[in-house]
Amino acid sequence: MQGGGSSDMTLAFELEALKRLADPETVFSEARTWSTYLGVVSEKPTYVVTNFTRKNRIRQDFFSGPRGKEESLENVKRQFDTDRHVFIGTGEEDADLADAVGWEYIHIEDAAEAAEWDLGEPDEAPTTDGDDRDDWP
Repeated sequence: MQGGGSSDMTLAFELEALKRLADPETVFSEARTWSTYLGVVSEKPTYVVTNFTRKNRIRQDFFSGPRGKEESLENVKRQFDTDRHVFIGTGEEDADLADAVGWEYIHIEDAAEAAEWDLGEPDEAPTTDGDDRDDWP
């Protein structure tokens, strides 16, 4: 991910892509050095995203909130006027979505290879479900 493109970039991770990373906190910190805005989008409820990002000490500039991924990406693109809008996802559905809303798409494995990020095993990725609500006061 380093070099090549503009650093005036908005970078969005799909939550499941972020979960594939061995060290999401380090990835976010590194990406912040070459991105203008960073965030997480997901179809999951807000508390699931918030729980994951808090546990991994990830500070986001935006998140999907109660909206779905498509609406979130459209809103982020309107709010954050950067040269590039890049969406890191996990498959064909995410690629089609990025194309539909005018974002560049990079599969998490390709992004990890280019940026030298370590991937964890999919079954080792941290999980959060509706029963794990330690984000509540």
